[in-house]
Amino acid sequence: MTKEFYSNGKLLLTSEYLVLDGAQALALPTQFGQKLIVLDGEEGVVHWKSLDADGTIWYENEIQIATILDKNPLYQQDDVTEMLIRILNEAHAQNSQIFKKNKGYQIETQLTFPKNWGLGTSSTLINNIAQWFDINAFDLLKITFGGSGYDIACAQTNEPLVYQLINEVPEFKIVDFNPVFAAHLYFVYLNKKRNSREAIRSYREQNIQPADINEINRITQQVIHAESLQEFQNLMNQHEDYLSKILSVPTVKTELFSDFSGSVKSLGAWGGDFVLVSHSENPTDYFKNKGYEVVIPYHKMVL
Repeated sequence: MTKEFYSNGKLLLTSEYLVLDGAQALALPTQFGQKLIVLDGEEGVVHWKSLDADGTIWYENEIQIATILDKNPLYQQDDVTEMLIRILNEAHAQNSQIFKKNKGYQIETQLTFPKNWGLGTSSTLINNIAQWFDINAFDLLKITFGGSGYDIACAQTNEPLVYQLINEVPEFKIVDFNPVFAAHLYFVYLNKKRNSREAIRSYREQNIQPADINEINRITQQVIHAESLQEFQNLMNQHEDYLSKILSVPTVKTELFSDFSGSVKSLGAWGGDFVLVSHSENPTDYFKNKGYEVVIPYHKMVL
């Protein structure tokens, strides 16, 4: 019997890093995501194959279910296999009905975005596995990759949302964010992927104050209700400048695009993945001339 699961990718428009400390974050599910297909397979074995968006295999391995169930295995495997074993072990701990002695599986994951884009290869995997095991994806993320969980909310939701950790408990709600100026918004890939866990570790060294959370919450709420491109750009600039001071890191516009007349907003971990740019005219040629070939209009990225 074939089972199939799908999860949306994600973009974090506001409150990067500060969402970990309870700030309200505006998050956008993407049209891109990841599929997980489950087939019965050889008894006692999980044959796992992961495909990139172009159909190439970026990971393939056979893992004994006994190895997955061992709480203290000597894996001596590559990093991807070790993490996969850990995820499946934790999923089994929450639902022991999937991995039974007489079961085996052929698993295939299929990304609809290039793996290096940083749109949620890990979070969509976690959410798909949680669906397969019928367990809580937020809990599975917390004990494996960690993070705020906003990406899991995006994986499960087809509309823009505001996400917040309240006493460490994830809460999110759908919001009406469909800007009339969306035709002037573009997502630009910075040609490198940033390791979110490393970025979070660096952020944790900062001394975040309640006033910082309040300021970012104010900006988030105003972004949701922005009525003009100019107002939106001003808010994006405010957000960038404020985070730049907190992180003691120059804004991406200062570093890479100082001659660009529109706004440039980092998304998620600073220094990689995508940025959101806005301009009254199509800025594609500007970015391509600087070597940034992936420029995606808002309406082709966001669900």
